[in-house]
Amino acid sequence: MTVVAHPAPSAVVELLKPITWFPPMWAFGCGVISAGVPLAGRWPLIVAGAVLAGPLVCATSQAVNDWYDRHVDAINEPDRPIPSGRIPGQWGLYIGIIWTGLSLVVASQLGYFVFAAACIGLALAWAYSAPPLRLKSNGWYGNTAVAACYEGLPWLTGAAVMSGGVPSLRVFAVAALYSLGAHGIMTLNDFKSVEGDKRSGVGSLPVQLGVERAGRVACLVMAVPQVVVAALLVSWGYIWHATAVGLLLAIQLYLMTRLLESPRERAPWYNATGVTLYVLGMLITAFALGSNAAGTF
Repeated sequence: MTVVAHPAPSAVVELLKPITWFPPMWAFGCGVISAGVPLAGRWPLIVAGAVLAGPLVCATSQAVNDWYDRHVDAINEPDRPIPSGRIPGQWGLYIGIIWTGLSLVVASQLGYFVFAAACIGLALAWAYSAPPLRLKSNGWYGNTAVAACYEGLPWLTGAAVMSGGVPSLRVFAVAALYSLGAHGIMTLNDFKSVEGDKRSGVGSLPVQLGVERAGRVACLVMAVPQVVVAALLVSWGYIWHATAVGLLLAIQLYLMTRLLESPRERAPWYNATGVTLYVLGMLITAFALGSNAAGTF
């Protein structure tokens, strides 16, 4: 009798990388707040949506990425679950498929808009890692896909879960802007693997542009959308919220000057400081929209 090896639960959890679930769940929470709908009586929907954003869709992307990167990881990070053999055989692929199915089942219970957003997010998750598209091979496309999945789509999902329909144009606008800014955050994450990306043919922005230019591009991409968000908040009458977003951006600009002195070495430091201010700005913007959800664009 042939004994089929199964992965240990701890290896599956490691493959799904819970630490990566926070950004989309934060964006989902911002979407919930931006809808301006009372939370009472909607907690089951909120919990289901948060699970969809993090432990399902985001976790799916992690499993799929590790499966299609298994040969590179065998060289660079052999202790990861798949190359180490703790996820045996084709279980990495099976888990990606199973989690995709679970994501679609949960999304189908949260309305047509959420289901459509989940389909887009899952399609991007597979396209990011899997051939023939393998969007991660180009930093412009790959970072756009990740930013959309981590910020824009979860924000829209949170708003849709609360409203039961299509989010407002204002919500679409700020979700798109913060998603665009997250492209720069994704570029910062690429600094840690420049040599490995060069050897494996991955065209991250630090590989394409060089570390110094990629750092400047990342800072510009992070800053400009926040300027636009602050301007929109002023035009919509949220002066105090716009001021808070502007102050957070001013601090980020100062931190960016230090980042650009040594982008590669200071990228982790900026992720812990500047990116924290970025996501706080997201929350402030969400509260502004939620305070007058009926407002027109």
